[in-house]
Amino acid sequence: MFTIAVQQQQYKTYILSDETAGSQLEVVPERGGIITRWRIQGQEIFYLDTERFTHPDLSVRGGNPILFPICGNLPDNVYTYNGQQYILKQHGFARELPWEATESKTEDKASLTVVLNSNEQTKAVYPFDFQLAFTYELQGNTLEVRQEYKNLSSTPMPFSAGFHPYFLCGDKSQLKVNIPSGQYQDNKTKKTQSFDGNFDFNQDEIDFVFGQLTSRSASVIDNSRKLELHLDYDDFSTWLVFWTVKGKEFYCLEPWSATRNSLNTGENLTVLEPGASYSASVRLRADFF
Repeated sequence: MFTIAVQQQQYKTYILSDETAGSQLEVVPERGGIITRWRIQGQEIFYLDTERFTHPDLSVRGGNPILFPICGNLPDNVYTYNGQQYILKQHGFARELPWEATESKTEDKASLTVVLNSNEQTKAVYPFDFQLAFTYELQGNTLEVRQEYKNLSSTPMPFSAGFHPYFLCGDKSQLKVNIPSGQYQDNKTKKTQSFDGNFDFNQDEIDFVFGQLTSRSASVIDNSRKLELHLDYDDFSTWLVFWTVKGKEFYCLEPWSATRNSLNTGENLTVLEPGASYSASVRLRADFF
């Protein structure tokens, strides 16, 4: 049985449930369209800094933030389009703006669609008319995010997009990370290193970007929580970023459509023609063992 309830917490919160599987999603449209919580049989899959979440002026650290129209940061937060300079903060603005819940369904799954439209605030930093429509689907122990990016401008619209999910973890030394790439770039040193599946979690921060992906699936086994997390993505996602901070109970495994600074370099940039749309999907599955 699938249900969707609405609760007025600090923000209006939509709670999607698969009661048979004992799984739940919490979505807060007005706080960046974000999924804040994902539970299976009472076990939290996502990490959430609940104190930070109460401050609207701070970015959310937890859940599944949406990255658009850039992933990562630009040098000095600046990009140039048609000879004009614009300023965009790290990961773009979609995760900071209010989205609108537009449609919900409870037939074969629990699903909720949230929409973000361009406005004067977005066009000041990103001079395009657009509509994003993301549908969150919960069924069993699987969460799927179906995305539609639509260019409503009269000119081609360049962008990159992705997600920044925070996964709650136990002892990081008991994590087994399976990413389909033989190398990564360390974002701190900008050096490229070979990857054999092992990380040194004694570092203060790990910020590694993986390209040249050889399959459409990655996974992380958390032996301390007896949890295996699977991430499946389509051809839109060309990079995976693994990020974590020492002493924090999370790791992030982030599917990105392009790497940092793509608005300036054009590398893996998606360009939508006027009136065109693009659909993509990311699927997460959490298995306890």
